[in-house]
Amino acid sequence: MSVEFTLQGSAIVDIPSLYAELNRVFMADEDWALGNSLDALDDLLYGGYGALQGQQAVTVVWQDMETSRAALGVAATTAWLQHKLDQPGTFNTAPLQAQLLALQQGHGQTYFDIVLEIFASHPDIRLQPA
Repeated sequence: MSVEFTLQGSAIVDIPSLYAELNRVFMADEDWALGNSLDALDDLLYGGYGALQGQQAVTVVWQDMETSRAALGVAATTAWLQHKLDQPGTFNTAPLQAQLLALQQGHGQTYFDIVLEIFASHPDIRLQPA
């Protein structure tokens, strides 16, 4: 039997609000929250904590997915990558610069694309656009 969770895509207007929505849905009963990190999302989806802990089959219904796609699109991704590039010594800049160039040339992944890729890497989690 699959358990179902619903993300409100209309609440996702930028990267921080994505994590606020993920925390609302999956971390409500925890005394801590996910940080704004793709690694944190990936860890969450492994099911070791939060509402996913111990769940074998999960359906995540993502309402207003197209709103989220637009909010986490090229502009948000560019700003996210640039923020990382503005912190010399913290991040490996070569891959970030390559990601930024690919995005500017129209064939790079957006933050939204990366989030979908992370969900897809978890076969026990079914993502359902709504």
